[in-house]
Amino acid sequence: MTAVAELMDYAEVVERFDPVLGLEVHVELSTNTKMFCGCLNEFGGEPNTKTCPTCLGLPGSLPVVNGKAVEGAIRIGLALNCEIAEWCRFARKNYFYPDMPKNFQTSQYDEPIAFNGYLDVTLDDGEVVRVEIERAHMEEDTGKSLHIGGATGRIHGAEHSLLDYNRAGVPLIEIVTKPIEGTGARAPEVARAYVTALRDLLRALDVSDVRMDQGSLRCDANVSLMAKDATEFGTRTETKNVNSLRSVERAVRYEMTRQAAILAGGGSIRQETRHFQEADGTTSSGRAKETAEDYRYFPEPDLVPIAPSREWVEELRATLPEMPGERRKRIQDEWKLSDEALRDLLNVGAVDLVAATVESGATPDEARGWWVNTLAQEANAREVELADLPITPAQVAEVIALVSSGELTNKLAKEVAQGVLAGEGSPREVVEKRGLKVVSDDSALLTAVDEALAAQPDIADKIRGGKVAAAGAIVGAVMKATKGQADAKRVRELVIERVGS
Repeated sequence: MTAVAELMDYAEVVERFDPVLGLEVHVELSTNTKMFCGCLNEFGGEPNTKTCPTCLGLPGSLPVVNGKAVEGAIRIGLALNCEIAEWCRFARKNYFYPDMPKNFQTSQYDEPIAFNGYLDVTLDDGEVVRVEIERAHMEEDTGKSLHIGGATGRIHGAEHSLLDYNRAGVPLIEIVTKPIEGTGARAPEVARAYVTALRDLLRALDVSDVRMDQGSLRCDANVSLMAKDATEFGTRTETKNVNSLRSVERAVRYEMTRQAAILAGGGSIRQETRHFQEADGTTSSGRAKETAEDYRYFPEPDLVPIAPSREWVEELRATLPEMPGERRKRIQDEWKLSDEALRDLLNVGAVDLVAATVESGATPDEARGWWVNTLAQEANAREVELADLPITPAQVAEVIALVSSGELTNKLAKEVAQGVLAGEGSPREVVEKRGLKVVSDDSALLTAVDEALAAQPDIADKIRGGKVAAAGAIVGAVMKATKGQADAKRVRELVIERVGS
């Protein structure tokens, strides 16, 4: 059993140390085919069915660069305010691991396609932090190892391993920040906000589905600590393949408290990779971290260099969509939102979802109410991001339309949304399957009203005596009898009419 690490109180950590972050985000591109061959680029499927001699590294096979992947890399670089290289090339990054069928990864080393950029990141309270980008380079993804047996799903303790090479060769862009300094106690928040902003940007570019749960967006979080009077960075650890926004923040915070305890006790930090444990928010030791020299990079002899013309780069720049920050500003003005209301949307990750719901026919206020309140609570309960809920903006707009048309009450609408979230189909399909449509037939409502009045004659007398508020008891009884499917306003009108007659 792994010993429980000693941790320092977080307030003491930031009092004694300055954290330095480095974030490496890997993005799988949504091209039709892989980076260097014609195999289908598609998540899942039967293991080892989307492979060929090239992505399996068989002798005699030769790679060909995917032009759409290069285009995607340039557009990402431009959106990150990077310089685009006039000439760059691929390199072989040599290391052995079973899910690397060639025993090297085709990547870029000292000549990336994009470099020297930045991304402005907005924190929960509106503070803007500029994160500088070192580089964005092209490479290919690895396959996937499945470790069978054991308690953790990792290789240690497993009985045997299986290899699936479907993912081997999928186009990847690795985006690497420069050291992020000066964030103090907000370092974990900055890490999460950066990955969130990057995900939003990539989604706007439509170059990736950015599904962290499927591995198409993964973050490696590098963390080191400097004593307050130090002038050099501390030794860093790299927590690999963190696959949710919440986990990025937790991993950084945990590493800060773990490293601080070691340093305060006179120990030293081992430069290593670490694994994040979702269950308890801790990290565990992986392997000693290599340096660039350990990978024995050399130019890839089977691929020609890439030299994007300045005309092509400018053509691609013209295809960039409205960036998320600009879009939010425009939306704020159009919807007449206060800074606080916009911050509420940002904090739950709802801006784009609300905008898409409005585009599908809802009003801004209606869409905000659903995403910021009802659905945000559901996301919190499931411990997932709002965008990962199994309900689309178009479906939310459809639920809102059913309420506006009088076919659903607000209470029934929430039940319909639950049905959609449970995978029961579209909102209308859920209404039909569950029989949730509002009872609007006056004859049926009058029957329920008469039964409620007969059961509570004293209430009827109070209404006749001028105490109209007493009608609420009858309305409540009718709503209960109709399982909430009656229009409460119409029921109230019928009660007053019935008693008056």
